[in-house]
Amino acid sequence: MATPARDKARLIDVELDESIGRATPDIEHERAVAIFDLVEENCFQPVGDEAGGPYRLRLSLAESRLVFAVARENGEPVVTHILSLTPFRRIVKDYFLVCESYYEAIRTASPSQIEAIDMGRRGLHNEGSQTLKDRLKGKIDVDFDTARRLFTLVCVLHWRG
Repeated sequence: MATPARDKARLIDVELDESIGRATPDIEHERAVAIFDLVEENCFQPVGDEAGGPYRLRLSLAESRLVFAVARENGEPVVTHILSLTPFRRIVKDYFLVCESYYEAIRTASPSQIEAIDMGRRGLHNEGSQTLKDRLKGKIDVDFDTARRLFTLVCVLHWRG
């Protein structure tokens, strides 16, 4: 059962900037699953926000920067944090290369080959998630699972940006 504090330190809605357009079916699927999973279970608390949530998050890109616009349930703005994408560029690029290999492999490769590629994919995803968690430190408190789901969305924004 959720506690009142847990109910407040969470996201209830995640929106991606409309300008990102549509992506491949595989990426669209990743995005939809990440948003669903993120809203279903997350730990998200802007540092210093005593009033608490729950929160709405709008992710977008502005001048090659990642924008986290956080609002209350009623839409009242709480805080906007802008992060450089530079620390994510290599990880995102490598992640998409491995994802392309993975999606190709699931159509043609042996189970052991698929498993090996998937291990690499998960490793890069974990690295990107930890980088995001580190970049949000002191701004927004998130747990690792929330960072993983957010990193998937960062990849979609970065890919379309």
